[in-house]
Amino acid sequence: MSARSEPVVVCADVGSTYTKAAVVDLDGGRLVAAASAPTTVGTDVLHGLDAAVGAATASAGVAEVPWYVCSSAGGGLRLAVVGYEPLVTAQAGRRVGLSAGANVVHVAAGRLGGVDVAALRAARPDVVLLVGGTDGGDAETVTHNATRLAKARFRVPVVLAGNADVRADLHALLAGAGVPVTVADNVLPRIGVLEPASARAAIREVFLRHVIGGKKLSRGTRFARLVRAATPDAVLTGVEVLAGTLGGDLAVVDVGGATTDVYSVLTPDERDSGPSQEVAGTLWRARTVEGDLGMRWSAPGVVRAAVEERLLDAAEEAELTVAAAVRAADPGFLPAGDGERAVDRRIA
Repeated sequence: MSARSEPVVVCADVGSTYTKAAVVDLDGGRLVAAASAPTTVGTDVLHGLDAAVGAATASAGVAEVPWYVCSSAGGGLRLAVVGYEPLVTAQAGRRVGLSAGANVVHVAAGRLGGVDVAALRAARPDVVLLVGGTDGGDAETVTHNATRLAKARFRVPVVLAGNADVRADLHALLAGAGVPVTVADNVLPRIGVLEPASARAAIREVFLRHVIGGKKLSRGTRFARLVRAATPDAVLTGVEVLAGTLGGDLAVVDVGGATTDVYSVLTPDERDSGPSQEVAGTLWRARTVEGDLGMRWSAPGVVRAAVEERLLDAAEEAELTVAAAVRAADPGFLPAGDGERAVDRRIA
């Protein structure tokens, strides 16, 4: 190891397609080296992670340094939201889930019935965000839904972030039925007021404690110990820091192999408090995800969307349809030559 006085760390992202590693000089705010390797979901993700980190640290001439790892491998964090009504708490919960770095795979609103519970199970969520009622408002719906999950012997971790008046009782109900439950503040304490921070932190905690190990991405416990956040959650945190440094509004687009994420940090508008205020609240630090738009796994979705928006003529549609199919069939595909690189840029 070469002599270095400044603290150096490794930052790594285990993605759906590639694992990326960067060696960063914290004192100088400098990227020292970077490397990538295919994500080895088919065997053990540590193989690809160790390869990427090994290449980056070798290039930088460092060895024993701290690792900071985030992950979206294995589908990332799959979240279901159960709320009071579609346009209020269910929508608020969905926005909070996205900001926490989750792929929202199911949203249910109102009182759960047998069919609804079956649909919830079929969505295969990693975590359920149970919301409903403003503080001091409706408590019947969230109580009914918690009771239904308890009686259904639901074993998927639940983050309870609804009406504070019944929070303690519902926590006891779910925990008593063997449901892994974490309590957070109400995501919608008042109509038009969206407070995501507590639920976002609780979802992060559940992701690290329950989800990473349960994905069976690695045989041992080392990977679960290394991962500190879901990748989109880590990116939004970085965008928040960057926006604070720049001192203004900021939007960041992250084009991946499977999805495209859009992050935004906006200055709260004092005018957003009148009669036209959105009842589900405004998320000033937000993430949205396009699950069918990406550079590899979902490249065909990009072409379909471009056709629907009339962005392609017939000749280019035919060319990109073939190119997208090649990339979806082989997510590890790397462009060879200027022509293939031009196709990648066009898809992006």
